[in-house]
Amino acid sequence: MPHWIKDPAELERRIAQHPGRIGLDTEFIRERTYWPQLALVQVSLGDGDDDILLVDPLAPGITDALRPLLTDTAVLKVMHSPSEDLVAFMHACGVVPQPLFDTQAAAALSGIAAGIGYQRLVQDLLDISLPKGETRSDWLRRPLSPTQLEYAADDVRHLFALHDALAARLHELGREAWLQEDCARMVANAERDAGDRWPHLSLRAAQFLDRPAQLRLLRLLRWREAHARRADRPRSWILDNELAVLLARDPGPDLPALQRQLDAHPKAPRKLAEAIWQALQTPLDDEAQAPEPRNDDRDKQALRRLQEATSTRSAELGLPDGVLASRRWLEQLLGAARGPGEDWPGPLSGWRRAELEPLLAPLLAPDAEGSGLATGGSV
Repeated sequence: MPHWIKDPAELERRIAQHPGRIGLDTEFIRERTYWPQLALVQVSLGDGDDDILLVDPLAPGITDALRPLLTDTAVLKVMHSPSEDLVAFMHACGVVPQPLFDTQAAAALSGIAAGIGYQRLVQDLLDISLPKGETRSDWLRRPLSPTQLEYAADDVRHLFALHDALAARLHELGREAWLQEDCARMVANAERDAGDRWPHLSLRAAQFLDRPAQLRLLRLLRWREAHARRADRPRSWILDNELAVLLARDPGPDLPALQRQLDAHPKAPRKLAEAIWQALQTPLDDEAQAPEPRNDDRDKQALRRLQEATSTRSAELGLPDGVLASRRWLEQLLGAARGPGEDWPGPLSGWRRAELEPLLAPLLAPDAEGSGLATGGSV
């Protein structure tokens, strides 16, 4: 049966001989904080239940004892959809597990499905049905219930079998390097954790703002991100999107006017009025490079052409929709040539660029129906 581990010495003893691969998962809570609170770490060292460790990261010294295993590059970490788990590890342990084999990404690249959940993948590939009963558990409570422990063990119990099946498919397709590249980018993003450079682009309301208001919104969202990290509180608790757009559109002529706006909204951060005013009034060093939200008919037509070409190539490769390039990545690509030195956005570099550039370059050329956009150099 799986082992509950809360003694660093016992953990060090059990992982003293690092295997060639481990199954790895976490349970974390992120309801009232910006950073995910690591509540449990599940480690599979082999194929049997006796090889499963349920590690308590709340116990003193445990995260230090885990670190050597997480950073051992000779040990492959098999995980499923681990982007938030990586952030949790970075925050709790100061390191990101690597190298990585993401079974969700592997399923997408092998043509099975995009964004498939762990339970569904286990069902489809291994014909094993897993219960869903503890998805909303309080993983920070102690002791954890037997049902919680069994659910947690299930999350790593089948990772080796998934790895074997998916690795074989990727090998047949010659796509191992694609997965390695995507996983390395995921690790680098978790280590860097720089956040979204242009967060205003994700708000639909931003396209209806004039340019000065768009820049004020960008300033506000950058300030909110920094404040949420320092305070370890969810972004929406600091300033919700609707109010951010409202203040960016019309902050008022001075701080008292802004304060009156905040006082009129029941969930507004009234005590932060001065900091918000300062953020609204202080230009960012790079805001002149900020892309504008794209909404005009020409942009829609250009995006549609990129989507159609991408969809055609995805079908040829047998890839699910969105894996080769998401709508947002293509929107970023459309705006990439607006400023000097800009290029294909990170997710579209590497193998994706090699697959797409022959098709998309003509659509991005300056004479492509007046798009005024061109491709740049390599990244």
